[in-house]
Amino acid sequence: MTTLYKIHYPLDNHFEQASPQVLAMGYFDGVHLGHQAVIKEAKKQADALGLPLAVLTYAPYPGLVFDKQPLPWHDLTPIDQKVALLGELGVDRVYCLNLTSTLASLSPVDFVEKVLLVLQAKVVVAGFDHLYGPKERQADMAHLPEYANGRFDVTVVEKQKIAGGSDKIASRAIRIDLANGHLEAVTNSLGRPHRTSGVVVHGDARGRTLGYPTINIWTPENESLPGIGVYVVRVQIAGRQVRGMASIGRNVTFEKNRPVTVEINLFDFDQQVYGEEVTVDWLHYLRGEVAFESVEDLIQQLECDRADSQQYFLEN
Repeated sequence: MTTLYKIHYPLDNHFEQASPQVLAMGYFDGVHLGHQAVIKEAKKQADALGLPLAVLTYAPYPGLVFDKQPLPWHDLTPIDQKVALLGELGVDRVYCLNLTSTLASLSPVDFVEKVLLVLQAKVVVAGFDHLYGPKERQADMAHLPEYANGRFDVTVVEKQKIAGGSDKIASRAIRIDLANGHLEAVTNSLGRPHRTSGVVVHGDARGRTLGYPTINIWTPENESLPGIGVYVVRVQIAGRQVRGMASIGRNVTFEKNRPVTVEINLFDFDQQVYGEEVTVDWLHYLRGEVAFESVEDLIQQLECDRADSQQYFLEN
C-alpha cells in the first residue's frame, strides 16, 4: 500500500519517514503516459537495487507559486487520485512537499542538499524537462549530476510522444483537450479515461418528468471537468459500474444564467442513491449544449443521445 507523507520545508535532517530509496520527482498531474514512463524507469531501478520507490511531488500546482493563474485551479488528478494511480505503478511512498515561496527560492545546490539528500535519495529519476530552483535561475536535469556530486545517481527519461505524432505528452495539452471535449485525445495521453469524483445530491427532478431521470453530481472544486456538453460516461456507484450519458451545462432550455451542473442519466439503473460517492469516467463527446424551443424537441434529442451512447458502447 502506498503511503502519503505531507511535508513542509525546511525538512528535519532526521526525517523519520526517509530511508535509502529511489526517488522520482515531478508534479505528475494526470499521471499521464509520460509520467508513467518516469515511474516505470524508477521502479526498474528500485527493484534492481532492492530499494523502496518514492515519489516527490508538490502542492499546490507550481504555477500558482511562480505566476498569477486563473482561479479556482483545477487539477487533472487531485492528490488522493494521484497517490492511488502511483500506487498502481508500484510506488511505495509519496512525499507531497508544500511548495511555498521559501522552498521555491532555494538554489539548485540547496535543493539537493536540503531536500533530496534529506530524503536519502540514492537514485533520482525525472523527465527531461523537469526544473528545480528559483524561477529566475532554474536548473534542468542535465545539471543535476553536477549538483549531486556523486552522492546519488541521476536518470533522465526522454520525451514521450503522443502516438502517431511528434508532440510530447503534456498535462497542459490534456487540460486543453479536456476543456474542448476531445476525450479520445485525453484518453490517448492518459492511457485511461479521465476520471472525476463526486457525491449524488438533489436537483430539480425535471428529468423524471421527461422520462430521463438523472443523478445530480456535486464535483469537488479542484477537479477538472470536461467543457460544457453532453457525453458518454461510465459511473461507479453503489458498488456497481453503470453506463450512461451525462450533461455538463446550465439547463438553458428552462432557464438562462444557471450555475453549471453535472447530471447523468444512468442506463438500466433505478435506485435512490442520494449521498452516494461516485466516480465518473468521461469516454466520448456527443454534442454541445442547446437551448431547445420546446420540451418535445428536447426529448427527441435525448432519444438520439441515448441511441448514440448505446452505439458507442457497442463499438467500444
